[in-house]
Amino acid sequence: MRYRRLALALLAASAVAAVTVALRSPADEKSDVRNRPHKEASKQSATPAYASVLIRDVPHVRQKPDFCGEACATMALRKLGRQVDQDYVFDNSGLDPMLARGCYTRDLVAALRKIGFHTGSAWYKIPAAKAAESLEAQWEALHKDLAAGTPSIVCMHYDGGAESPEHFRLVLGYDAKSDEVIYNEPADERGAYRRMKRAAFLSLWPLKYDAREWTLVRIRMEPGRLSSGKTSDSFTPADYAQHLMKLKKKIPGQGFAIVIQPPFVVIGDEPPATVKRRSLSTVKWAVDKLKAAYFTKDPAEILDIWLFKDKASYEKHASRIFRTRPTTPFGYYSHADRALVMNIATGGGTLVHEIVHPFVAANFPECPAWFNEGLGSLYEQSGERDGRIIGHTNWRLAGLQKAIRKKRVPSFATLCSTTTHQFYNDDKGTNYAQARYLCYYLQEHGLLRKFYHRFHAARKTDSTGYNTLQAVLGRDDMDAFKKEWEAYVLKLTFP
Repeated sequence: MRYRRLALALLAASAVAAVTVALRSPADEKSDVRNRPHKEASKQSATPAYASVLIRDVPHVRQKPDFCGEACATMALRKLGRQVDQDYVFDNSGLDPMLARGCYTRDLVAALRKIGFHTGSAWYKIPAAKAAESLEAQWEALHKDLAAGTPSIVCMHYDGGAESPEHFRLVLGYDAKSDEVIYNEPADERGAYRRMKRAAFLSLWPLKYDAREWTLVRIRMEPGRLSSGKTSDSFTPADYAQHLMKLKKKIPGQGFAIVIQPPFVVIGDEPPATVKRRSLSTVKWAVDKLKAAYFTKDPAEILDIWLFKDKASYEKHASRIFRTRPTTPFGYYSHADRALVMNIATGGGTLVHEIVHPFVAANFPECPAWFNEGLGSLYEQSGERDGRIIGHTNWRLAGLQKAIRKKRVPSFATLCSTTTHQFYNDDKGTNYAQARYLCYYLQEHGLLRKFYHRFHAARKTDSTGYNTLQAVLGRDDMDAFKKEWEAYVLKLTFP
């Protein structure tokens, strides 16, 4: 539904007054219409008679939020055998998804012409002083198209209310016996072949931006050489437009900037230029490098990355927006909220760590916690080498070296076999550090990417990754390897 208010108030007395629309389904044909038409509308009885006409078998499509025009176009396309959706129509409009709305008339016309329809002018001006005869002439043209098998999308007021929004409907026919316009209503689930008295239709059709000259919108759906729709493997502008419509309801007031950075949306309360820079230098950089090294699929849903400027903002907004108190000063990933929530003042390391997890979930859902967190924490301190992402030593090193000296580090067989609960709850600090620096060792010996892809391929027969680890290392004696690895780790330094 087009939630765009009228540009000007209704000023001069109308030749045709607005009345409440009588929406009727075929089953309701015999029901009484309680709304008494304006006496001007009643003059339609003196107008020429029009033959009954109906374009049959047009599938009904329920619109997505604010996609009424896109849904109408989809119905017409499906009647023509094109199995596309309303996102396809939006994506052909070229509309910026950052506007977080559906197509207005100019956007919808642009989309339909690109797809291959002959839409006609779409905008028609009628003088208010001669509204009745001008409306009749426009209805006659619409009816003539219906008789030729061409439906029309009209933009009209949704109903006769004073604050009635503009709304697209697909006109499919006319019943001469009852003097009713037949149309598909995209706003309702059961909106196929609805009926409306022609007088009511003509009263709701004009858009009265100017008291002296009204506007009629009618988009002819005459097909030319139609392009074929293709399914996208990634999120499209329509996906982001729908996502942003919902997201903007969550934003707590002014001072937030939004950046679309596929496959994420970045929201921050720093200056817009800073949020944009972070989305490029951290989010885009990490996504590009991680996909080049490991992942072929994007997360199944668009995720939000919230970058709060400092500790106070992070704690306040995490509580207000997500109704939870952070358990870490750095940031976290909330699967339930489909959000990465960050105190960006602590740096971008945690952000890169958390970006790993939704990619692992999309590409390797069977991945055990030890490798999921080992890979994620490897990139807490990250950089580039020969164009590839690498992890550097970081703050976890000191704790691991201490555990090694106290002989408290478990075997790799034990690490790999930990359940999710055990990994996160039994000596969590050592588990994280051991997993991270195993990944670091594999990285520095040119084996990490090889391990990931072999483990992924063997995930059904080697659910823990331990057998794959032995094979990639080329080691049968993993106790001997652990001693070598511990000696290697003890020589590392940070910073």
